[in-house]
Amino acid sequence: MKKILILGGDGYLGWPTAMHFANHGYQVMIVDALLKRQWEERMGVRPLFPIPVLRRRVECWNKTAKNPIQVKIADIAQNHLAVYELFKEFSPDAIIHYAEQPSAPFSMKDRNGAVTTFDNNVKGTLNVLFAMREFTPEAHLVKLGTMGEYGTPNIDIEEGWLEITHNGRKDRLPYPKLPGSFYHASKVADSVLLEFACRGWGISVTDLNQGVVYGIETPETKMHPDLLTSFHYDAVFGTALNRFVVQAAKNQPITVYGEGGQTRGFLNLIDTIQCVRLAIDNPAKSGEFRVFNQFTEMFSVMQLAQKVKDAAKGIGFDAQIEILPNPRVEKEAHFYNAKNSALKLLGLKPNLLSEEVLVNILQRALLAEDVDHAVLRPEIRWRK
Repeated sequence: MKKILILGGDGYLGWPTAMHFANHGYQVMIVDALLKRQWEERMGVRPLFPIPVLRRRVECWNKTAKNPIQVKIADIAQNHLAVYELFKEFSPDAIIHYAEQPSAPFSMKDRNGAVTTFDNNVKGTLNVLFAMREFTPEAHLVKLGTMGEYGTPNIDIEEGWLEITHNGRKDRLPYPKLPGSFYHASKVADSVLLEFACRGWGISVTDLNQGVVYGIETPETKMHPDLLTSFHYDAVFGTALNRFVVQAAKNQPITVYGEGGQTRGFLNLIDTIQCVRLAIDNPAKSGEFRVFNQFTEMFSVMQLAQKVKDAAKGIGFDAQIEILPNPRVEKEAHFYNAKNSALKLLGLKPNLLSEEVLVNILQRALLAEDVDHAVLRPEIRWRK
């Protein structure tokens, strides 16, 4: 069995990814420092549905499924010796790196949020790279990046690289980055480090620049109530569509920031796992820094809000759209054309955002009994 090490295995993406690989015959170990749960407490937010502690989730899986998951509690950013020991003992064939602070608003709250984001994200990536060089130089690293690294340039967004001509000379260079927050800037720093490690050390990396993820269920999360993944709807850790769905289901206005023309790539949680699986099963070559733009569709924020409004109307809810002053510093109307052909060439079969999908998420949100309406509106602003 191929050994898969999943860093950040307690998270929204990490937990269903771990179950998927275990369910398909891989030997899986997940590592997590449980920091996200601490950050949630610090910000006064929680997932829509209560989530069992990690060891209980793992015990439930190991009793429910045929192929067990191993677990280790470790902080990959602050304890490099633990990372080294982990790589030496487990000797993974592939590493899936989700173990990062994932929120732009968290990183913009204050100095502490920004420093925590860089300290966790960049140091963690460096520790993983050095552990790979020392103990598993043939392993393949699949690292979760973000489409937010690119910003919203007035040209097509290529997949990580750009062929340019300047003063009569040509070269292929990393695509220019325009991060929109300290969180996105930490991801840019990760990408720079990864590219250099491939070029300098010969390791293999796939950098997945992911769009906005939505959804709550995968085939594995349905196997037992304790296997549910976290679903955030708040203005700090919740993604736009997840927040809109909960607002519509709980008779709250769907809050759009600014003009609503901000356009981004989106994908279903199921497709996130599908993309990671494709990257693992078709690894990058030695010394290759490979970048995939990981999304399936593009929508403006207003288009997304209207889709949720229409789906809610179809099941009897009169959801309203409310325009809020934009707490972020970003273009609210802009050109956006991002390429995403690489994963499709590997066999990605997208699960698109249909009304049926939205209704399913709405109906799941309706089951939540304890929604904190206060956390739905943004409190963190990019400019004071």
